[in-house]
Amino acid sequence: MNFKRRGPTGEGDVKIDLTPMVDCIFNLLIFYAVSTTFITTPGIKINLPKASAQELIPQKEELIVALTIDNKIFVNQRQVSLEDLEDTFLKAAKKSAETTVVIQADKDVTHGQVVTVMDLAKRSGLSRLAIATQTPAGKELVQ
Repeated sequence: MNFKRRGPTGEGDVKIDLTPMVDCIFNLLIFYAVSTTFITTPGIKINLPKASAQELIPQKEELIVALTIDNKIFVNQRQVSLEDLEDTFLKAAKKSAETTVVIQADKDVTHGQVVTVMDLAKRSGLSRLAIATQTPAGKELVQ
């Protein structure tokens, strides 16, 4: 009896199709690339006022102060009170008088609250102030 040798499937060499695995890897890669580019300012929801001025160059030393519609104050994504804000400004002024204070105030926040933050910054020794706005196209600007 003359038996022929066959592979495990009965037909010689076994080939694994890698196309589905490569497709899955590319889909994951595209998902992560797209989802990371759309993150602008996570955490605090602020509806900035619109303006058409040009963008300022970001500074090395800057404090981002966010004022929300429900009268909450955030400094660099951390919620603070007015007293803590003044302490933060004093520490920043001691570290560098060239620190820029960027105010991101919701368009419905009262003018008085914005002026209070600006006054605290000035009294603490920080004279470089900027107001964040949004272009009509939706891009955030710092003026």
